Amino acid sequence: MANKGPAYGMSRDVQSKIEKKYDDELEDRLVEWIVAQCGAAVGRPERGRLGFQVWLKNGIVTGAGRGRGCGAVPVLTPLRPLAAKDMAAVQRTLMALGSLAVTKNDGHYHGDPNWFMKKAQEHKREFTESQLKEGKNVIGLQMGSNKGASQAGMSYGRPRQIIS
Repeated sequence: MANKGPAYGMSRDVQSKIEKKYDDELEDRLVEWIVAQCGAAVGRPERGRLGFQVWLKNGIVTGAGRGRGCGAVPVLTPLRPLAAKDMAAVQRTLMALGSLAVTKNDGHYHGDPNWFMKKAQEHKREFTESQLKEGKNVIGLQMGSNKGASQAGMSYGRPRQIIS
C-alpha cells in the first residue's frame, strides 16, 4: 500500500464515490462521543477526513480508552489498511459500536444516548397452557379461510384462442 500512486480512470471514480459517503457532521458527533467515553486527555482531531483518520490511528484514542469503558474502539486496529481508503466505513463501524454501547446500558457509556440508535432487544413472551390451547382453535387467514372472497369474475390476460 505504501507504493500506491494516484488513481486514474475507474479507480479514481470508485474512490471519489467512497469519499462522498464521508459525513462531516457525523465526524463531529463521533468525536464528541469518543472524547466523552475516553476522557479529554485524548484531545481533538483536526477537522476533516485526514485529521480524523490520523487521530484514530495514532493510538492515543485506543490506548487512553481501555480503562474507561472504551475498549471497543481498538476494533479499528484490523481496519487500518482499509481505513485510509474508506473512512466512511470507519464511521459506520463507530456508529455500530456506539449503538451497541447504548443498548448494553451497563453504566460504562458516557455521553448523550440520543447520539446513537438503540438496537432491538428480545421481547420474550410467556403463554399459559390455556392460552396455547385457545390459539389452536383459531383459523387464521393464511390457513385457508378467506371469509367468502372468491376469484369469480376475475380474468388475467387474453382468453384462450381456439384455432380450427
